[in-house]
Amino acid sequence: MQTAFADFILNSPRPIAMPIGLYAGLEIIGGSVREAATDPEKQRDAALALHERFDTPVMLTAMDLSVEAEAFGCRLHMTDDETPTVIGRLAAAPSDVDRLPAPSAGDGRTRVYLEAARLMVARSGGAPVLGGLTGPLSLAGRIFGMSETLEGTLSMPETVLSLLEKATAFLTDYALAFRAAGAAGVIVAEPAAGLLSPRGMARFSSAFLRRIVADVQTRDFAVVLHNCGARNVHLKEMLQSGPEIVHVGALMDMAEALRQADGRVILCGNLDPIAVFHDGLPDEVYASTIRLLRMAKGYPAFVLSSGCDLPPRTPLVNLESFYRAARGE
Repeated sequence: MQTAFADFILNSPRPIAMPIGLYAGLEIIGGSVREAATDPEKQRDAALALHERFDTPVMLTAMDLSVEAEAFGCRLHMTDDETPTVIGRLAAAPSDVDRLPAPSAGDGRTRVYLEAARLMVARSGGAPVLGGLTGPLSLAGRIFGMSETLEGTLSMPETVLSLLEKATAFLTDYALAFRAAGAAGVIVAEPAAGLLSPRGMARFSSAFLRRIVADVQTRDFAVVLHNCGARNVHLKEMLQSGPEIVHVGALMDMAEALRQADGRVILCGNLDPIAVFHDGLPDEVYASTIRLLRMAKGYPAFVLSSGCDLPPRTPLVNLESFYRAARGE
């Protein structure tokens, strides 16, 4: 199956520019991260501000890897200036995993992101809108503790697999709700899988991602797999997880990844969100973007992007340099 979003990318006369970075829009409208994480209209307004200022071809909801964990009952740390993070562990033993609730799409702040997607679709003027999802292993790590989950893939694999079953059921429901909201797809953020061996990734991440893709992807709804923790050694397992579009981080050698993928999937990435976008000077951002475009020339299955979510307070002048380079100006 080739999704409409994949067609949109492949039929573009130049590489699509799609940095992950809704929080930069807050610099335009004067909002806080807390507002974007709790108010769907504020999130829509930030996305619209970026869309109108930079003529962005795609609109994205915010990347928030705490929202699904919160729906399960995890406690959060949330401030005006930082993305929300999970505090502590909701489950600390196999028996805790067995007793976890079964949340539904719309529980907790998931309703904020679903409503934000609906509001964006209504105002996008036809531009594709992508929602955001945490990957199953990354969600499990926030519920059970990241180091405990990674260690558990070796010491208590059945407990981790049981937790992944619960996470996958909820994430499938959540993705289907984004589809019902009119989104063109979802970006599934699974950075925790990059901390495993390729064999571990295949068993504890890719196998569950394949199920999500099989259950939610249609001609009109695409799944984009994002893993900013993966390296080239992981790429085979990432390609086997099912999505037509894979988004990688700065750790990936993009030239080698494009050769390895050989057009079997669309690859997105991978300018460093901190070193390039946040900390770099405008001329440096421009030069880095041009270098990446030149390297990817000849590969139509490529999307120009940041390697991960742009942090709050990313300078707008750097985004302007990025888009100027993307347009060939």
